[in-house]
Amino acid sequence: MRVRLLGVVLTNLGSVERNIVIDEPDVWGLDDFTASLRALDRSPATLRAYRGDVARFVRWARERGVVTPRDVTRRTLREYLARMNINGDGRASISRRHASLRRYFTWALERGYVQSSPAARVSAPRPNSKLPEIVGRDQLDALLEADWGHDPWARRDRAVCEILYGSGLRVSELCDLDRDSLDERQGLLRVLGKGRKERIVPLHRAGWEAIERWRDVRSDVITPQSPREALFLNRRGVRLGPRDVRRILDRRLAMGHVHPHALRHTYATHLLEGGADLRVVQELLGHESLTTTQLYTHVSKSRLQKIHHETHPRG
Repeated sequence: MRVRLLGVVLTNLGSVERNIVIDEPDVWGLDDFTASLRALDRSPATLRAYRGDVARFVRWARERGVVTPRDVTRRTLREYLARMNINGDGRASISRRHASLRRYFTWALERGYVQSSPAARVSAPRPNSKLPEIVGRDQLDALLEADWGHDPWARRDRAVCEILYGSGLRVSELCDLDRDSLDERQGLLRVLGKGRKERIVPLHRAGWEAIERWRDVRSDVITPQSPREALFLNRRGVRLGPRDVRRILDRRLAMGHVHPHALRHTYATHLLEGGADLRVVQELLGHESLTTTQLYTHVSKSRLQKIHHETHPRG
C-alpha cells in the first residue's frame, strides 16, 4: 500500500491542517496505528493528538535519514526531545509528545515494526506544577451579566459561557453536546468525557434559560451542512469547535483574555469554597483520580491566605 499522509497534522478525522505529500510505502504504519486507537474507542481529540504527534516526529526523523521505525534509537528520541526544548516548546507539550511516541512504539513492538521499543528508557521533562488560573469576579460579571444583545450568536455565546462556568465542562465536552444530551426536566446534562466515559452533571436555572433562548433561534442559522444532532453551531453552520469557543471568550470579554479551561477551574474552586465534598467535585469534573481534584484545594487555600494577608491587621 502506498500512502500520501506521512507528516500530516490532522484537524479532524476527515480533513487535514497541513498536507505534505510523500509518495512512499506506509512503513511507519500510521494508518494502522490510528485504527488501533479507534478500536479502543479513543476520543477524536485523542486520535488527532496521537496521530499528529507521531506524524510530526516521522517528518523530523526522515529529514535526518531515519526512514523506518527500526532505524529509531534512544539517541534519536533524546535528540528529538532536546530539539523541542531548544525550540522553546513548553514542558507540557514535550511531555505529551513523548507519551504519544511511547504509545506508538509500544504498538509498533506488538505489531513487529520494531524488535524493541526505543522509547522504553527515554524520559521527558515533567510538566510544571502550577495552580490553575481562576477567573476574577469582574471578568465573570462581564461574561455572565453584560448585555450582549439578542441576535442568535449572542444567545449562543451566552449559553456557552453559562455551561462552561455552571457545569465545569471541558471545552471538548461542551462542543460534543448534542440536543439529546439535555434532560431539562431534571436539570441535567449527559456528558461524554475522557475515555468516552459518560457522566451526568447538573446545570443551574440561568444556564437552562440561556440554552432555551439559543434553541429558539438555532433553526435560523442552520445550513444544509449543519449536523442536526449538534447543540451548538458555529458561524459556518457546522458543530462548534474549541477554537470557536476561544474566539467567543475573546470577543465577549473586554477586560483581557480568559482561557475556556479557566472557567472549569473557577467552577471547581467555587464549589470547594462553598463547602462541596471533594469526591463530589471529582465526580462532577470527571476526574479519574482524586489527586487531580485535590489540586483545587490548594487553590482555595492560596486565595484564603491572600485574603487574610490583605485584610487582617496582622496579615
